[in-house]
Amino acid sequence: MLHINKPFLPTESTRPLREMVSLAKSEFVSPSDLYAGLVGFVRRQLSVIIFVLLLSLALGTAYLFTSAPRFTGQAVLVIDTHKGQFLQPASIFSESQVDPAMVETQIAILSSQEIALSVVKDLHLDEDREFVSANAGFIGAIVGLIANAIDAVIPSKNDKTIEPSANYKLTQRALGVFQSRLKIQRVGITYAIEIDFQSLNPDRAAQLANAVADAYINDTLEAKYQVTRRAGIWLQDRLRELRGQSSDAERAVVDYKGENKIVDTGGQLMNEQQIAELNSALIQAQAATAEAKARFDRVQRILAGGDVDPAGTTAATVTDTLHNEVITKLREQYLDYAAKASDWTVKYGAKHLAVINLRNQMNELRHSIYQELQRTAETYKSDFEIASARQESIQSAVEKTVSEAQTTNQARVTLHNLESSAQTYRALYDNFLQRYMETVQQQSFPISEARVITRATRPLGKSSPRSFYVLTVASLGGLILGACLGAFREISDRVFRTAGQVSELLHADCISLIPIIKNGTVASSSEAESGPARRSRKRSIKRTTGLPWMVVDTPLSRFTESIRAIKIALDLSSATKTHKILGITSSLPDEGKSTIAVSLAQLIAHGGGRALLVDCDLRKPSLSRSLAPGAKAGIIELIAGKATLDEVVWTDPTTGLSFLPAVIRSRLTHTAEILSSDATRALFESFRDSYDYVIVDLSPLAPIVDVRVMPQLTDCFLFVVEWGRTRLDVVEHALNDARGVHDNLLGVVLNKTNMSTFARYDLHGGSYYDSRYYGHYGYDDSGKRN
Repeated sequence: MLHINKPFLPTESTRPLREMVSLAKSEFVSPSDLYAGLVGFVRRQLSVIIFVLLLSLALGTAYLFTSAPRFTGQAVLVIDTHKGQFLQPASIFSESQVDPAMVETQIAILSSQEIALSVVKDLHLDEDREFVSANAGFIGAIVGLIANAIDAVIPSKNDKTIEPSANYKLTQRALGVFQSRLKIQRVGITYAIEIDFQSLNPDRAAQLANAVADAYINDTLEAKYQVTRRAGIWLQDRLRELRGQSSDAERAVVDYKGENKIVDTGGQLMNEQQIAELNSALIQAQAATAEAKARFDRVQRILAGGDVDPAGTTAATVTDTLHNEVITKLREQYLDYAAKASDWTVKYGAKHLAVINLRNQMNELRHSIYQELQRTAETYKSDFEIASARQESIQSAVEKTVSEAQTTNQARVTLHNLESSAQTYRALYDNFLQRYMETVQQQSFPISEARVITRATRPLGKSSPRSFYVLTVASLGGLILGACLGAFREISDRVFRTAGQVSELLHADCISLIPIIKNGTVASSSEAESGPARRSRKRSIKRTTGLPWMVVDTPLSRFTESIRAIKIALDLSSATKTHKILGITSSLPDEGKSTIAVSLAQLIAHGGGRALLVDCDLRKPSLSRSLAPGAKAGIIELIAGKATLDEVVWTDPTTGLSFLPAVIRSRLTHTAEILSSDATRALFESFRDSYDYVIVDLSPLAPIVDVRVMPQLTDCFLFVVEWGRTRLDVVEHALNDARGVHDNLLGVVLNKTNMSTFARYDLHGGSYYDSRYYGHYGYDDSGKRN
């Protein structure tokens, strides 16, 4: 059963790229199948691939012959920030190290229009024919001609635009050519930059590559000079401003000190120094007061106790401490008298007048010492009072100075701010002054951070066009384009190519592959049957040497063998079901169904079978015009009962084939009703009794509906498909509309098969039809013995 809604499946006939992709995606694909798919694709599209390859090589060769040779000059420069740093101190306007982003920036500068324009002007490239004339080479000339034509056809958008001068045009043209031939690239991950320039002249190429490097270095120096010059001007203005601000800040400090009576002595304020001195004096005064008071208190205690004995410890201590000469002399005298009194008492007794006189003198001396101690006490008292008064005076001065210092400290906060501001302005001024001096030094002697490490020299050979590279690219491009074109042809090739395709799409057997015969057709007008033979029978089939008679003329040819396969399939199907009446049709006209009908009927008759060939293509009975051009009556008259079979049938005298023509004198409009009538059915039933095989040539399925009524008249159908021409969807649609034909289908025949290319499509069974197998029996394709 035919499933019309079944989606299209890529089969062996469409096994190009689709087959290889499906094979590659399949889990069970074998390497041999994949290899066979690739080989099959190459074999099928080899002519296309070779044609595109040769065309691509021809274009590549033409390019090589028409393109002028170009030479490349190469210079290399490096970005080196450490060079010459001994001459340049650290600057706020230069980087300390180079990073990759800076290298890319320098590449952009090298490729900029500014550098290119400077080289163009310095070397007068706007006067060089190489840079201002039309594009070199045949291809360039064509491109230039097309561009000029477009500019001439397309008007300017703004008619009021001022036309540029001729010099400006030449400069811009030279600039464009120069930039198109300049190539700047970084060397690996280094800080080296490679400058390549192409020119028609090798010396010119080296000169321009070096010129670009020199222009870049000059531009760098000029840029650095301009930067330092602008920086110097700015620093001058800034220094002038900072100088004024620093002076104002220092003047404000001095004025504030004067207003607040702040005197700075030796790094300290005067009140701070006074407080320190007064504190020291106060301490000394307090010590002196304490010492005077201690002396006064000691003397007072001695006087209060009445102990003024010069021999006593207390009086001696006071005397020793004060170093009083009077008391010291009196004490010495007293001690001398005491010693004498003691001796005389022992010697003369205590009552002796001399001893008594000594004792009296000693009392007077003690009284004198007492009076002297009183005077000393008054002295100590006076010293104590003086020390106390001095201490109080110093204490008052300290308190006053501290009070004044508190007021000074409040003003000192503001003073500190003013001094800090003055110091800041002074530091900024000194720093900018240093930078200004450095900038002046750099401006007088600028150093570039780039240097040329390899200068371009005259190249030994041309750089483009490279013959091997161009031909390789042309070959690869031709192969790829040819393969793509071949793949496109394969994908768009939705026609029948193999028997497997018939089985998969139509669910029917492909019972025969009929080879294409280029020298014979149904309507061939070759040598006709001789006069006596034609006159021997009144209604003899017109005999030619064309394709329908190959089964008789060359019975051992491959064509005849293919027709014989149809006969065998018909006989084998008759073993289970009676298949005496065979209808032969196709989906479209000119697929060769009539030729196959004649050939099959001739083969059956030539083998001794009773065969009747009926032309039932009532719309266009081309078979009747070829075999019986003089027929006056045929199947129409037979159905209408106007003639008998013997009156309308034509016979081939060689094979005994009977032919029932269809004579159409005017166009019939109800041919389907004629074929579906009871008279037609009865006529075909009579054919069963009179003939062994009835071969019916029917109209095609797609344009004519007559075949749809034939299942009631025929036993089975043979469907003819032209190999490599009939589209898959057309056959599917035709058989879907004629279900009765498909249900009674004996099989499908691939007609006009190109056997030499068939094996390229049938990857598995193509070799089965190889000519060498047939030639093994000593026959060629025409059936002649080798």
